[in-house]
Amino acid sequence: MSRGRVVVIGGGLAGITAALDCLEAGFSVRLLEARPRLGGATYSFSRGGLQVDTGQHVLLRCYTAYLRLLDRLGVGHGVRLQRRFRVPVLAPGAKPAVLTRWNLPAPAHLAPALLAHSRLSWAERARLARTALAMRSLDPQDPALDEISLGRWLGDRGESPRAVDALWGLLGVAALNAEPEHASMALAAKVFRTGVLDEADSCDIGIPQLSLGALHGEPALRVLREKGADIRLRCKARTITRSGDGFRIPIREPAGETAVPADHVVVATPHAAASALVADLPVSGADQWHRLSAAPIVNVHAHFDRRVADLEMAAVLDSPVQWVFDRTRIAGAGRGQYLALSQSAAHREVEMRTEEIRESFVPALRELFPAARRARLLDFFVTREPNATFRQAPGTAALRPAASTSVPGLVLAGAWTATGWPDTTEGAVRSGALAAEAVDVQQRSRRSVEVTA
Repeated sequence: MSRGRVVVIGGGLAGITAALDCLEAGFSVRLLEARPRLGGATYSFSRGGLQVDTGQHVLLRCYTAYLRLLDRLGVGHGVRLQRRFRVPVLAPGAKPAVLTRWNLPAPAHLAPALLAHSRLSWAERARLARTALAMRSLDPQDPALDEISLGRWLGDRGESPRAVDALWGLLGVAALNAEPEHASMALAAKVFRTGVLDEADSCDIGIPQLSLGALHGEPALRVLREKGADIRLRCKARTITRSGDGFRIPIREPAGETAVPADHVVVATPHAAASALVADLPVSGADQWHRLSAAPIVNVHAHFDRRVADLEMAAVLDSPVQWVFDRTRIAGAGRGQYLALSQSAAHREVEMRTEEIRESFVPALRELFPAARRARLLDFFVTREPNATFRQAPGTAALRPAASTSVPGLVLAGAWTATGWPDTTEGAVRSGALAAEAVDVQQRSRRSVEVTA
């Protein structure tokens, strides 16, 4: 017997997790997704024989909730985790450097990454070590840290602009989708403590070996249906209204418009869509969610007619390129080499025309990889994510709502909610788990009241 009807609005990682957890807790679940697939912003499409991911996602070993979700979906094998953190760092005209770690207790594991960072002077490397120790003592939950930026905090400790670019920014921009001067120090402390400083192996990088569609949306649809969920694709929820002790949700599907009932609703959409959905309900703080704003990511795709780079991934300094990934095998390229470039905090690039981006990035690739100068481009294209994350700036912690709302039965999920994590796949999955937990707690409370009455 079902413990109640849960409607989950949104089929991204947060909604998938919430739906799975609610099913396993004994609820009947209906999941509404406006797109023709699950997976949210993490999806793939076909182009010229390539299976292209909209964004180049990586993870860290400390992404425990996300890794568990992949196991539950039966695709844990679809991610390869490094045995030991290793990131090549390239720069035009310079010998490649490598950031790596030792198999020693934290924070001594970082010694080789600091000592061997040839792009910095010995004085800068020594200062980096002192700054890392200082950051390790910070509490990411300290509200005062959310009032300042990572850039300001580093500057107060004497970090040079070069050190900020070569290490703190190199990792921080990718994790927070924000330049150091615009990134919340509280979220930066979470990234660097949990992801780099607290445990020796937490920073080991995981790289998907499947397309995002095969890793998220397709297995989630199969598993949820096997567990009894009612999945409605191409189904747009228009709003949420109260109906007796529960809710009524008008929806629009290809077959027409109707409404679905619910005892509990999990809103697992981006914050802008969530604001619109709850507009008719007295949800405390919803009028402030728009202040979370958005930050873009741009992905540049270059398919050459031959192999031009001998790497799986690399970070890049002193170039328009930030991170480069070899996606040839995973994308199913039948010839040549397919490189994907991930550009975070891409406020400039998101407004540029594709030809402008090509004029900037193709010469940059040929400067980084001399073999590319003799190669012919088979294809070049750009995918843009204008609202890839919320803007993870100082002051955002107070704007991120908890899973439970001021409306009984209405619960929130999404990486933008108060998970304690930045806007990542790990944050999204944790938010879904928190939402399902809130549904369970509220249902137990409701039953307790009924029994008492």
